[in-house]
Amino acid sequence: MAEPLKTPRPVTLFTGQWADLPFEEVCRLASEWGFDGLEIATWGDHLDSTRGATDDDYIAEKKATLDKYGLKVWTISAHLSGQAVCDLIDERHQDIVSVDVWGDGDPEGVRQRAAQYVKDTARTAARLGVKTVTGFTGSSVWHTVAMFPPTPEAMVERGYRDFADRWNPIIDVFDEVGVKFALEVHPSEVAYDYWTTKRTLEAIGHREAFGLNFDPSHFVWQDLDPVPFLRDFADRIYHVHCKDSRKQLDGRNGRLGSHLPWADSRRGWDFTSVGHGDVPWEAIFRELNNIGYAGPTSVEWEDAGIDRLRGAPDALAFVRGLGELFQPPAAAFDAAFSSKG
Repeated sequence: MAEPLKTPRPVTLFTGQWADLPFEEVCRLASEWGFDGLEIATWGDHLDSTRGATDDDYIAEKKATLDKYGLKVWTISAHLSGQAVCDLIDERHQDIVSVDVWGDGDPEGVRQRAAQYVKDTARTAARLGVKTVTGFTGSSVWHTVAMFPPTPEAMVERGYRDFADRWNPIIDVFDEVGVKFALEVHPSEVAYDYWTTKRTLEAIGHREAFGLNFDPSHFVWQDLDPVPFLRDFADRIYHVHCKDSRKQLDGRNGRLGSHLPWADSRRGWDFTSVGHGDVPWEAIFRELNNIGYAGPTSVEWEDAGIDRLRGAPDALAFVRGLGELFQPPAAAFDAAFSSKG
């Protein structure tokens, strides 16, 4: 059993779904709602890793804005640029990466520039005093997940080698600056379930600087139990996202989403605001205590059926309540049964 937490874990807001708003406006909202800090996305005007890696004044400006609103930062995100490092590049990526990363759109050039941006994100994190970068890796073999046309094992193995070849030099930079990368286990990545997570960690040689961002919303619709995952990968849980998902498999709705938009009632599952789906949050918070996780619990707010200005503070109240309720007690409840003084 881990040592009891001295204080509840900080609750942060991931700014990725708010990047259409100016950074200062998101800071104002998060502060008014009562968040402890932010998990800052490296897109929109929230944080530019290219500038952050070298520009002292830029870093000072971001810190001043956070201080103005009484917010801290434990984590920054490289999800969008990270996705392009290993992916088969197409028009979808042009929409999520910066103009500079996209360049002329040549796929290998995009992958190389995306890798450089993730390296700069590590440097930016270090200059902000941040120890963890969350993100995606992309995958050159995700498109083979249906295993048809028949996918030879050699092809899958090449995909994991490609991941290791592209990410080892990135993780070298993380090591240099004393920052860790936390991959969000997620369909479309090299690690999207239990067994692919094991294979991913093996592929990169279990390097200490490469760990996991735990987000159970991606587990529920795959019928994976998030609690054993936490237990088995306890030493690699570097960050936690609080996002939910809800299954609606009625015999017609498919688990793969049927190429239907979010909130369409014909989908087999949907992301929901935390506490409004099927994720077993009580069991998860108990297990976070068991494994000794003391880092942030970051609200990644996604719900196509709720306005975010109402959903985000509701999510904060839910997560804050769990964190405060499930504080390991100082003594076992049955200690009072003892007849010995």
